[in-house]
Amino acid sequence: MTLRQTILAPRISSHPRVERTAVEILGWLAASGVVRAEASPCLPSRGRRGHAPGPRLTEVLHLTPGMDDPRDYPDGGLEIVTERCIFTPLDGFEGRARCPACRREIGEALFEHLEVWMPAESDNFACPECDHEDDINGFDFPQPCAFSDLGFIFNHWPARAFAPAFLEEFRRRLGQPLAVVEV
Repeated sequence: MTLRQTILAPRISSHPRVERTAVEILGWLAASGVVRAEASPCLPSRGRRGHAPGPRLTEVLHLTPGMDDPRDYPDGGLEIVTERCIFTPLDGFEGRARCPACRREIGEALFEHLEVWMPAESDNFACPECDHEDDINGFDFPQPCAFSDLGFIFNHWPARAFAPAFLEEFRRRLGQPLAVVEV
């Protein structure tokens, strides 16, 4: 079966409290029973440990017939990433972006800039058309994506099944706008 992931990530390159926020959100998810507190080998990568679905999963994930249920997969756990990562869909990602100031298409230049962004040389990108500069996440993308040093990867958790109230609380706890990326 194909691995499907939903990634929840802040729309900011460098989260101001990345490690602390990762620990706090994991604590909240575990205390709420959404995931198990103890790490286990529940991720698709061999030797990697994550957090398996918890007993109260269905309070935040409203599964309907035909949807993946992460409890049915040995690799259906949560992985937390605390280093720079590009979170985009694997299939069908068009690599398009627009400048919020001049509205011109600047996707090619922006994605070339990731060579500078990835090693944290800069969080920002300047539009080649009008020189508007902002965090790379401040540009407009027609498809959900995020570029951040913090990400929560839910394996086999369908994005459309997440309760809106849960996503809003997740965003509040992140303290940043939230991207929901399906991979």
